[in-house]
Amino acid sequence: MSNRRTRVIAAVVMAPIAILSVLYLPSEFFAALVAALMMLGLWEWTLLAGLRNRLSRAACLVGNAALMAALVWGAGRELVVFKLVTLLGAVWWLLVLLWLMRFQFASADNAWSRALKLFAGTLSIVPAWAAICWLHAAPAHGPAWALFALLIVWMADSGAYFVGVRFGKHKLAPRISPGKSWEGFFGGLLATVLLALVALSLLGLRWTSLPELLLLTVVTALFSVAGDLFESLLKRHAGAKDSSH
Repeated sequence: MSNRRTRVIAAVVMAPIAILSVLYLPSEFFAALVAALMMLGLWEWTLLAGLRNRLSRAACLVGNAALMAALVWGAGRELVVFKLVTLLGAVWWLLVLLWLMRFQFASADNAWSRALKLFAGTLSIVPAWAAICWLHAAPAHGPAWALFALLIVWMADSGAYFVGVRFGKHKLAPRISPGKSWEGFFGGLLATVLLALVALSLLGLRWTSLPELLLLTVVTALFSVAGDLFESLLKRHAGAKDSSH
């Protein structure tokens, strides 16, 4: 089965389940579901970081799960702790941009590099979880905003993939991810702009808010590309072709 066909089948099967879960699950159950999915992602991350021992990988997951539980315990009704952790995550992704420009940084297979990449996993996953939970719990269209945030990433990735496969000629970051192209990059951005136009009224916004929504959408899409490239960088360091299984 081709990679393209696999993506389409996975989207057809999983997308309705994901969308219904975001829109209709209570925020507490949604937070638990996303945390479980984050742990699955972190399990793969520990392998990319260089951990081979299953017990060590499991200990890493337990530590991150305990951190999430502590955030829930200390969040309070206003979710202040979640907001602070989200801000920390935003700062972290600015630092990732610097890491992407230094391909060899932490590429050696040693204890220091493994520890740094494991810490990077925590900084990537825990703030993302806090942010989507905070968004979902918002009183005004919270689940719709949470779904919109996820759709931006999905549309940026899907648009980049299909446009890149069809028209991609100029490499975006050949050393990090040889398959990504500038044509796919702009195709993904265009897909997210179209998404914002469709979602405007569904988010309870007026047309006068369109410029702000477009700016938010494009910035989010750009950082989703940075996240995709960062995963690809870890895969190159680990000598892994894929991390999606």
